[in-house]
Amino acid sequence: MSDNKVERVLTGTVVSAGRDKTIAVQIERKVRHPIYKKYIKRSTKVHAHDEKNECSMGDTVRVVESKPFSKTKCWALLEVVEKSVSVD
Repeated sequence: MSDNKVERVLTGTVVSAGRDKTIAVQIERKVRHPIYKKYIKRSTKVHAHDEKNECSMGDTVRVVESKPFSKTKCWALLEVVEKSVSVD
């Protein structure tokens, strides 16, 4: 038997990075309305584990589903796709 494990990988924007080793990532998707046939934006916010505290607000990141780290945190940071431009 082979393990055909499907990993869920999502791309989103970091909306909160204040806690230690935890980031909140907002994932946006477009769905089609069943009656009006128009595309609507829907968003989901997930908490992800950031082991090295390398993310900041506004970064575009890729997260992967993993084992639960805590009650609400069951995603892990896979990579930082694009760093945000910080104005000092």
